[in-house]
Amino acid sequence: GEIEVELVPMGTLAERMRAAGAGIPAFFTKTGAGTWHHLGGMPQRYAPDGSRAVVQASEPKPSRAFAVPGGGGGETAEYVMEEALGGDFALVKAWKADTEGNLVYRKTARNHNPAIATAGRVTIAEVEQVVAAGELDPDEVHTPGIYVDRVVQGERMGVIERLTLADDPSTSTFSPRTKPADALRERIVKRAALELRDGDYVNLGIGMPTLISDYVPGGVSVTLQAENGMLGAGPFPLRGAEDCDLINAGKQTVTALPGASFFSADTSFAMIRGGHCDVTVLGTMEVAANGDMANYLIPGKLVKGMGGAMDLVSS
Repeated sequence: GEIEVELVPMGTLAERMRAAGAGIPAFFTKTGAGTWHHLGGMPQRYAPDGSRAVVQASEPKPSRAFAVPGGGGGETAEYVMEEALGGDFALVKAWKADTEGNLVYRKTARNHNPAIATAGRVTIAEVEQVVAAGELDPDEVHTPGIYVDRVVQGERMGVIERLTLADDPSTSTFSPRTKPADALRERIVKRAALELRDGDYVNLGIGMPTLISDYVPGGVSVTLQAENGMLGAGPFPLRGAEDCDLINAGKQTVTALPGASFFSADTSFAMIRGGHCDVTVLGTMEVAANGDMANYLIPGKLVKGMGGAMDLVSS
């Protein structure tokens, strides 16, 4: 068969689904302004002969200038109009459900599930436990049963894609003492860590940026924000303390520091878009003199998507 793909920035995806569930037909965001995502030309379909020739690209999106919220100085910026994104079916994974369809998620496994649950004409939830109505504390329900049409009980999967342990070096490929390339990476990471200030809320991108947490200068305390829905991410766990429902955006196992909190991905990106994170550290392929970044697309290569980087840099 054939498939047509629309690539969407991660935060915009979360908000488009949330908007669909809330009956909001469209909204404006600064994310992606001035890029192919806004101006058109993003590959959506390739030739079936394997040549990687683009046979369908995205159309331009409407945009307009608005005053920057909270700017205070009359600053304006270009904002892109994004339409709500609903679905015929919404498939979500939760920890618990009751017989009324109320759902409870666990730790970072909440992720995009709450927004997705609201955005489908038919929402089907796979859960690990089903309890009788009244057994869930109403205060702990994350998705009310009004959004859920069917509940299916399944076994706990317990899958960990990137097991990373603090007491087992074999779970990490980073070795600056034995690998010259990693020694260079360590030097870059140490320099980037010097940009952090005491009290900062910090989002670390996938790859080298995640290493920065090990090189925060003495006397500096920061709070790490994970875009999959966590504030207060801590170090990698010790063997035996790993949890498949407690991971960072790079799918590595982490721990939660005292005072940590969990939330949905749309809330996470609202923090980012709203400018509540003080520092973002990202990896990229190229950076221009004016600050433009190239980090998700190589001409002539298959495009996998831009993740949350567009949302992060636009904030």
